[in-house]
Amino acid sequence: MRTTSALPVYDVAAIRADFPALDQRVHGRPLVYLDNAATAQKPRAVIEAVGQYYEHDNSNVHRGVHALSERATAAFEAARETVRAFVNAPSVREIVFTRNATESVNLVARAWGDASVGPGDEVLITTLEHHSNIVPWQLLCERRGARLRVAPIDDRGDVILDEFERLLTPRTKIAAFAHVSNALGTVNPVADLVARARRAGAAVLVDGSQAACHLAVDVQALGADFYVFTGHKLYGPTGVGVLHGREAALDRMPPFLGGGDMIRTVAFEGSTWNDLPYKFEAGTPHMAGAIGLGAAIDYVRAIGFEAIGAQERALLARATEALAAEPGVRLIGTAKEKASVLSFVVDGIHPHDIGTVVDREGVAIRTGHHCAQPVMERFGVPATARASFGLYNTMDEVDALVAAVRRARALLG
Repeated sequence: MRTTSALPVYDVAAIRADFPALDQRVHGRPLVYLDNAATAQKPRAVIEAVGQYYEHDNSNVHRGVHALSERATAAFEAARETVRAFVNAPSVREIVFTRNATESVNLVARAWGDASVGPGDEVLITTLEHHSNIVPWQLLCERRGARLRVAPIDDRGDVILDEFERLLTPRTKIAAFAHVSNALGTVNPVADLVARARRAGAAVLVDGSQAACHLAVDVQALGADFYVFTGHKLYGPTGVGVLHGREAALDRMPPFLGGGDMIRTVAFEGSTWNDLPYKFEAGTPHMAGAIGLGAAIDYVRAIGFEAIGAQERALLARATEALAAEPGVRLIGTAKEKASVLSFVVDGIHPHDIGTVVDREGVAIRTGHHCAQPVMERFGVPATARASFGLYNTMDEVDALVAAVRRARALLG
């Protein structure tokens, strides 16, 4: 298997060769995959790690004394350590495997929220949020008689910091916000937002789904109580996510789901709970997913976020400049700090029609509200077309995107 750690420069051709899905034609044209914010393609290292588990080590973890179970358990827990190091958590006890970031948010909203939020309390989010970081808090507020507050964003797509701070009150129990917006690419000043919330006495959850694949994450430096992300956007398998939680917070929280592996003892009179992190991992986990996620993290770290960031910033700058120069094209979200997401609309053409024509040119982008309907409402559009870049995208692919949008304008404008 090819490795990239020894490459003296950013060799995008060598990196692309690690991703078999990119080597195909769509509608007779080479695939240009620019839908990475929805899900990223998988390198052979991940595919092989998952295959190795199913071909040789397939067994349940933590429950067997036979060789396969011991190998599976070792690989599963090694993946947990890989995640811990990736986000610089103090202990593996703070790393909980879930199905995805959505489940991680719901876990906190249920296990922490139901125990900590009551009538008259408040939960603060921002207009930038993905539905997965809105709906669980709405449900919590409905259950507990609390109030959901929303910090606004400006015309560029940045959170208005003064308004965020104004909405923090002694009633604010938790603030929850994205590290990077999936709809606009805005990179929030997370450490600043966390510090403001903590000064107000609020707990903090950060949705890192769009950040962990583009930026180095240090949960100790950020200072949030909870940080969540998902595997499939980080070049790993679907069906696996991560909740990082401060050990003290996780210790105080009741279980989220009940069943096998989260228990210490069970009797009809009552049960007791397993140690962290297993208290929150009921039932058979996604062993292959966790192992694949560990392989994905190893792959990304071998390239390095400094190199990845430089490549992705160059791609975003080129695409931004080129599309902004196209007649009738309006960029949605122009924050000073952005990461790999470019949303736009074209005068007189619905984004879905743009996406259809662009697809015929072999270019895969996302169209719609991107599970961020409040963002669309803020900018007065029903939907946008969204190109999102990953570590394997090239300048030629940016040019192909611009040419495809130009073709859509010619056909539909």
